[in-house]
Amino acid sequence: MPCISDTMDSLEGSSKLVAPLWILRHTPMAPVGLDILYEDNHLLAVNKPPGLPTMGVAAGRPSLVNRAKQYIKQNYHKPGNVYLGVVSRLDTGTSGVVLFARTSKAAGRLSEQFRDRTVQKTYWAVVAGSIEPPEGELADWLAKDDAAHQMRVVAAQSRGAKEARLRYRVLRRIGSASALEIDLLTGRKHQIRVQLASRGHPVWGERKYARGPAFEGSLTLHARRLVCEHPTKRTGLEIEALAPASWARFGLENTAGGGT
Repeated sequence: MPCISDTMDSLEGSSKLVAPLWILRHTPMAPVGLDILYEDNHLLAVNKPPGLPTMGVAAGRPSLVNRAKQYIKQNYHKPGNVYLGVVSRLDTGTSGVVLFARTSKAAGRLSEQFRDRTVQKTYWAVVAGSIEPPEGELADWLAKDDAAHQMRVVAAQSRGAKEARLRYRVLRRIGSASALEIDLLTGRKHQIRVQLASRGHPVWGERKYARGPAFEGSLTLHARRLVCEHPTKRTGLEIEALAPASWARFGLENTAGGGT
């Protein structure tokens, strides 16, 4: 069950105060292999495991959205096709919070929040090297390289260039690596991976933008927290996801609801 905080809080980039703030905690694994973080008649939030695509795979192949639809059909006895709008998605190698809309109205309102940048997205990442300074902001311009199927750091005046900004702070040093907490200020494709790799600090497991240290066939990139306004209740919604068990070696405070 969620717990309620009496503290009023505002979403980043918005002057509107949202209260109360609902903090969603870890719940048991659902029957179809889903780690459900929150659900109601409008939303479904899931902790995506690394290695599972969010969507867009060949027919018959497992994906998070297909598992979520199966869960809704079984749990709510829904006949026929199930509507599920993907309003946040993660790379296959990334774990953490993924938010689905169960109605078109919820999908539209949430998509508007993402466009307006009023959704707060916080990630954990373990990167190669000792990043300095221990906290700061990274700003670049990124553009899609269609031939290489990659995003690239480019000059601001380049064709298709879009601004990419994030804030980071070092949670702890792990030998020659750094564990970071990252707040995305923009939401560009592969943004965290590209910006860190371009500075010589690739995420562990990175193969597309650099040669980061290997990590169990996945990336050390975890969508730790998502904060938005509930599309119908108009109250603040904060959802946190536990990092995978393989992250235990990093010694982070990996508890549901931690750090809020």
